[in-house]
Amino acid sequence: MGHQCLDCIRGGSRTVRRPAGRFGGAIPSRARVTQALIALNIALYLILLAHPSLANDWWMVGNGVAAGQWYRLVTSAFLPGTGGLGLLDIAFNMWALLVVGPPMERQLGAGRYLAVYLASAIGGSVCYYFLAPANQPALGASGAIFGLFGAWFVIARRLGLDARQVVFLIVINLVIGFVVPYIAWQAHVGGLVTGGVLTAAYVYAPRRSRGATQVAATVAVLAILALGVIVRDHQLVGTVLG
Repeated sequence: MGHQCLDCIRGGSRTVRRPAGRFGGAIPSRARVTQALIALNIALYLILLAHPSLANDWWMVGNGVAAGQWYRLVTSAFLPGTGGLGLLDIAFNMWALLVVGPPMERQLGAGRYLAVYLASAIGGSVCYYFLAPANQPALGASGAIFGLFGAWFVIARRLGLDARQVVFLIVINLVIGFVVPYIAWQAHVGGLVTGGVLTAAYVYAPRRSRGATQVAATVAVLAILALGVIVRDHQLVGTVLG
């Protein structure tokens, strides 16, 4: 059938476009973002075991955020708690991420998937900031994981698939969060709502303006979360002054 030189083959492969996903973005050949997130969470957990004081510096606590430490809204989502419950926490969250993450990454594309994950993590922290006592700390990736559960439900509905499995998973884990002590159910609810809303904006965006609509939706969700933090800041400051 003929031969081609190696340079010709390499040059031709550079011009081949990767298949685009249904909701925009290239379909990743591997779940690289999911793998990176799992590796990062596990690495930070091992660092936490060696340096337990990191928890104090990174956990989500309302008094710290009100004092201007906004970074806690993000850093708290990458550290589990310490002790036996912390081991169970990271084990469940990383298992869920391994199961749910790759199909969500393929459906949304790497960039949109990462945006949903991070926005859900922040959304969980913001909800915790509003509803939990200001001096009660929390750690864990549960808000981000519940955001992926919400994304899974929205995508299943959008594609006309059976969503009963994810509904059961969401309900049972929400119930566990409300019943079992020392679980930040507020982060679960905030992450679930944030992930579901942002994913809905991604998958229902009009085809003609899909990219612009998705960017605008991401900015809008982050702006709403930032506004929520500002409002809660003023509430806590007013309480202290009062």
